[in-house]
Amino acid sequence: MTDPPPEILELAERRSRARQARDFVAADRFRDQLQQLGWLVTDSGAGFSLRPVPPYRVLPNPDAVPQASQGGPWPASVALLVEGYPDDLRDCVTALLAAAPAEVQIIALDIGNVSGSGDALHEVAVASAGRVAEWHVAASKGWGVARNALLRADTAPVHVLMETSTILTGDAITPLLAALADPAVVAAGWRGADPDPDLHGFHDAGPGEVTALLSYLMAVRTQAALAVGGLPVGARYYRNADLEFSLRLGKLGKLVVPAQPLPVRQATHRGYHDADPQYRDAESRRNYRRVLDLLR
Repeated sequence: MTDPPPEILELAERRSRARQARDFVAADRFRDQLQQLGWLVTDSGAGFSLRPVPPYRVLPNPDAVPQASQGGPWPASVALLVEGYPDDLRDCVTALLAAAPAEVQIIALDIGNVSGSGDALHEVAVASAGRVAEWHVAASKGWGVARNALLRADTAPVHVLMETSTILTGDAITPLLAALADPAVVAAGWRGADPDPDLHGFHDAGPGEVTALLSYLMAVRTQAALAVGGLPVGARYYRNADLEFSLRLGKLGKLVVPAQPLPVRQATHRGYHDADPQYRDAESRRNYRRVLDLLR
């Protein structure tokens, strides 16, 4: 990557000093000047970093993603969070475009362009002939907030939560949409779960009606998801947050796993295996405490 010239570094230093002095008006002015000159500045615990402005718009955080104002032509949207691992993203989207019905769109939110994953998202969006909608933000505010940004931006009546580690080996979307043809069903998914008798955990469940669905691949009526407040905004990490979301949805209708196995392959789930174990376990327990409150 091209190194920033001295005048850009000086402007970034002035912005950093303004932030330290809590002069956020001046800091924002310096940030805007940097962007006009072709550079993005990102803050970190170690200070700041600079990189050239990418060929796509970068919003400050998920709250800035535009909300849908009206319905669109798509019957369903598959929503992806992009937080690194560009090769995983390419594999996931390539399989989706090949296997899902042509009338299903993909909406994706890149957070921070980690390891160039935002650039990879832009590449696949440009090559998709309008079937992939992309948003990019500089910083995250947690799993629930990011997921809700995608939910609010969705114009389709069915919102499909999917992880980039989930790889379709065939059309797994049509069976989920078929399950939602039953007006009593509010959500349908690839993997279901029921609580253990002692409530200390959940075990795999389905096919048929289940207590919860996992967000590896889960289709929900968009209006129902919005009616229960969206995904848990207190969830900074995904694990167990989909259980809480499911329990709230269950008050509105049935959650089901289709009778026939879906053509899906689970690749390595980076969000679990590569997360810091202490952070992962602490946030998972925090999320599960809210699940227990709902179960009780």
